[in-house]
Amino acid sequence: MPSMSLCRLSLLGSTFCIAALSVLPNVARADDYTELLDILRAKGSLTRSEYNVLLAHHQHHSHPSLQRDDDSAPAAPSRHRNRYMRYGPQNEGSSLEAPPDVTTIAAVSAARRAAMEASASAQDARNSLLEARRTYNPDSIVRVKPYVAGKGVTIQAGQIDINISGFVNAYYTYNSPAGGRAVAGGVSTGSSGFDSSSIRNGLLPGGLILKLNTVQDGIKLGAVFGMYPGINNNNPSTFNANSGGSPVGLGTAGLDFRQVYMTAGTDEFGTVKLGRDIALFASDAILNDATLLSVGSTGSNANPANTSLGRIGVGYVYTDWLPQITYISPKWKGFQASVGVMTPLDEYNFAGGGLSATTTQHSSPMLQGKVTYDGNILGFTTRFWSSFLVQHQQNLTSSTLGSSSRKGTTVEAGDVGVKVSRGPFEGVAYYYYGSGLGTTGIFFDGVSANGRKRDSEGYYVQAAYKILPKLKLVGSYGVSNLYQAPGEDNPDMVRRNQSEVGAIYYNLTDWFTIVGEYAHTESDSHSSAHESDHTMSAGAMMTF
Repeated sequence: MPSMSLCRLSLLGSTFCIAALSVLPNVARADDYTELLDILRAKGSLTRSEYNVLLAHHQHHSHPSLQRDDDSAPAAPSRHRNRYMRYGPQNEGSSLEAPPDVTTIAAVSAARRAAMEASASAQDARNSLLEARRTYNPDSIVRVKPYVAGKGVTIQAGQIDINISGFVNAYYTYNSPAGGRAVAGGVSTGSSGFDSSSIRNGLLPGGLILKLNTVQDGIKLGAVFGMYPGINNNNPSTFNANSGGSPVGLGTAGLDFRQVYMTAGTDEFGTVKLGRDIALFASDAILNDATLLSVGSTGSNANPANTSLGRIGVGYVYTDWLPQITYISPKWKGFQASVGVMTPLDEYNFAGGGLSATTTQHSSPMLQGKVTYDGNILGFTTRFWSSFLVQHQQNLTSSTLGSSSRKGTTVEAGDVGVKVSRGPFEGVAYYYYGSGLGTTGIFFDGVSANGRKRDSEGYYVQAAYKILPKLKLVGSYGVSNLYQAPGEDNPDMVRRNQSEVGAIYYNLTDWFTIVGEYAHTESDSHSSAHESDHTMSAGAMMTF
């Protein structure tokens, strides 16, 4: 102690006084004294030897049991060592802390380097995220929306939704005529006299539909391109791709480009459609017909066309796909209305033999409209619809009227239908009436050779039941009647076409449906002429 300065002697004296006080009960706490020594050592006011002496003296009085038998200097408790390390004394010769070995130093250095690298990597990630946010342009992002079975694949390219959907079908069809005499305008093949087999399309051909949709300046815009190729050889005639086929080598399939249209509208205003699409009158009749997914009446099986007839002409008149400008209202409490002007069609002599008048001139368009209601009634999911058609036919010509009769007439038609479903059951009922409308196709045999309109009517009823979640049975019956015009006497003209259809549908997957079907078709004239046939079909349809 002789070398100590006066200041240090004073400090030591104060410390000894505190130590002396610490032995008295309830005067000072041992931890307070120890912490004071740690602070003085960290500040450099005590040397290592001074610190050890004072600490040992304090421990002797505070905890005599810690004094070693050999009177050697006690090792500081871990609590004291941790506190000492906290203040960071730098004396390498400390007897309280063993110097770290080389492995520990290397591990600590590696941990520090890893921490620094992780920090740098995190900073790089943050910088990349900030840069991505800064340069983000939603119009340049391409993503695929979740797939919904039967709704196609939708790709969202910026602000544009691109939807691709379609279907393919093929059926082995065996048609067996039951004999009889041909009926003018009839749809049965009974009088053909021989059986026929084919691999063919059903009521639907194949289909590939491209839809584009976007929103610009608050206006919903869309464009649709619907291509419907068949699988049998095409033989274009009056009905274009829907004419009878040509079962001769080196043939090619026909392409029916039914849909080319655009839409524009808002939720509040509704939608305007411009282009070629399915018409309004009788559209719900065919879209709810179960034979849409099968064959039904063949129409022709020896030389198959792009499509079969299904229930066309044996329950409803074909709606057709027409150039149009149509307004579609918003839905209001389940109700929706549509009205459109469409390209006028000719009266057509489908029966042949000069039995019906024709037209080729039109100064005004065809007008069509439809009202629908979708709702829930008594627990049944229900859809009602009603539609109409009006067109003025000019300059009717026939063998009776001549080529410049200047005679005209106005054609009117209307229909009503309902579809209900609940649980495994589904039912459809439909009825139509027309004056000058004709049968099978719009304006087919609608006006007699004397220029008078023929009335027509028809209906079909259909029931479907799922006996298993994937297995459905369907049965339907339909009739189309064509009456003679006032003053007409054509006994060979068709009076009635009718058919009964039974089918089984098994959904193997969301895409793939296996179909088996039987159809019986009959045609009757206004006299005794009658013919009928039986058709059995088996095949499959794939939709996506």
